[in-house]
Amino acid sequence: MIRRLPCLLVVLLVAGCAAPAQKTPVPAPGAAIPPAPPRGEPSQYLNMPSAGLQAAFGKPAFVRKDGATEMWRYDGANCRAFFFLYGSPAVVRHVETLPHGSQSAADIDCLTALKSSSAKTS
Repeated sequence: MIRRLPCLLVVLLVAGCAAPAQKTPVPAPGAAIPPAPPRGEPSQYLNMPSAGLQAAFGKPAFVRKDGATEMWRYDGANCRAFFFLYGSPAVVRHVETLPHGSQSAADIDCLTALKSSSAKTS
């Protein structure tokens, strides 16, 4: 009986380690990630330093900082603009607007309207 007990314990231990394989969860069919907006920022804003951006558009409505990356948001009556700044010193590397055009991530009319409204309020 004493010799059977260690054997039984070893068998139970090995059986406990053999867990059934888990299935990977499959994402729901309706939860697809939307496509990225098209590239095509207006060239006059690319590589603009943060001081130049603030001089052109005024103080942003919202700023988010993630490490060395900053996102500045400007809100207008009919649109929003998002400027993504990277580097040291921080310069604009990407511009998006909501809504944006079908061929570009940034709508130039939105940016012009935001720039005009900042001149009146700043």
